[in-house]
Amino acid sequence: MLRYQKGARGERELLNRFFDLGYSVIRSAGSGVNSISPDIFVMKGGRGFAFECKAWDKDSISIEWDKWDALKKWEENSKLPMFMAWRMSNVGWFFIRLDEMRKNTKSYSVTKKTAIKIGRVFDNLILEKGIEPIIITVKEDA
Repeated sequence: MLRYQKGARGERELLNRFFDLGYSVIRSAGSGVNSISPDIFVMKGGRGFAFECKAWDKDSISIEWDKWDALKKWEENSKLPMFMAWRMSNVGWFFIRLDEMRKNTKSYSVTKKTAIKIGRVFDNLILEKGIEPIIITVKEDA
């Protein structure tokens, strides 16, 4: 299967899991092509997450420095927690914060062993207490 098709299928799978739990979901246009925004966004009850998705059957995943910097800036601007969402075949989804990735000579990476050790799987992510919700308020004109 082509890498794009596998990645797009993984993104849709993750979106559908959140949608089935009542989240509002968005898949970013041009995801996988540009490096200016995460692949998907989900929100429910003032709580949201942003994800850069990888469906990769290797022992590690990585992103280039400039992509990591852009995602980190996006997280700082939006106040939404940003995760690398890694779909491991026959294992499931693992969620890694950007700061949990290791800086290398050309990229940031995380190994399968580290992702499993962190242990942030889907059910743990949506129940994680340490992630502050983003609250959106609208000012009304007086």
